[in-house]
Amino acid sequence: MTIDRRKLLACGALMGGMATLPSGLARAAVKSGGGTTLERVGGITRFDPELEKILDVNAPVEVLATGYSWAEGPAWVPTGGSDGKGYLLFNDPPNNIMYIYTPQSGVETFLSPSGLVGPVPKTIREAGANGMALDLQGGLVVADSGTRAIARIDLTTKRKTILASTFEGRRFNSPNDVAVSRDGIIYFTDPPYGLVEAEASPLRELDFNGLYRLSPDGEVKLLGQYHRPNGVGLSPDERTLYLSLSDEKRPEVLAYSLDAQGMPTGPARLFNDMRVQFAEGKPGLPDGMEVDPRGYVFATGPGGVHICAPDGRLLGMIATDKAVANCAIGDRGKTLYLTSASMLARVSLRG
Repeated sequence: MTIDRRKLLACGALMGGMATLPSGLARAAVKSGGGTTLERVGGITRFDPELEKILDVNAPVEVLATGYSWAEGPAWVPTGGSDGKGYLLFNDPPNNIMYIYTPQSGVETFLSPSGLVGPVPKTIREAGANGMALDLQGGLVVADSGTRAIARIDLTTKRKTILASTFEGRRFNSPNDVAVSRDGIIYFTDPPYGLVEAEASPLRELDFNGLYRLSPDGEVKLLGQYHRPNGVGLSPDERTLYLSLSDEKRPEVLAYSLDAQGMPTGPARLFNDMRVQFAEGKPGLPDGMEVDPRGYVFATGPGGVHICAPDGRLLGMIATDKAVANCAIGDRGKTLYLTSASMLARVSLRG
């Protein structure tokens, strides 16, 4: 879900990743209550009346916190938090910090380091965790870019367990995003974004970037090789796997049909083509995504969040005027949280 910042800058994105900010410079989110008005950015564009089923096109996009080098990988935890109603976790991979957000307490550090422990080599661009998803046991599955592994974090003890770090005996590049099925299958992407020299990095052991399937018994299978694989998501019936490509020559979201064992039944098909928005110079590239219980896909890309129907129709877009790296639905389906360049934002959903 993190894209090469140099390429995002070329697309007009406002990035903070050129100079890493100390965590203390991140502005805490405004606490709810007290009549405080949050800063508003961007807006919502409707292309299809069906969008009204999902949100009010006049709903504001509100900024909750700013100051991050590159906000990423949001995941909603439905229980716990200061009011017991759940909380949001999100990452700042360049600064190796995982944050927790609740309306009552704002933003606080949850885990530091979130990824690589110990001195960070100069050859590592992003030492922290990136994309995240909950498993059925309530554990947090993370794409640990800095450690170059897929890991699971116990949210009570914060203890990390490495689930997979190699394919055929060779270390992953820098795992980027994850999606977890009800059967415990983990789908993940492994691009080179976390390495300073990307494909030319001396740390690299694999000569390709891949989409993978990690089974509960630890078996890793390569599902496909791509130039710039990024976000992944599953349909509600888990018979479709979505994949975003952060590729300037191929800015697309693909869809794989899956069988009952969670294996692709054939080649991926085109689900959403973002070439038009990319050609218009809108900030960002296809990145992270969220799929709601009805099958609507919230896919980040050039210009913001592309909201698509299950059949791939583009219903509307949510813009923050910056590149949006990822998004997550929380608050019992009532809020879409956006990690957008240097900020955390939100927009209300009809739920």
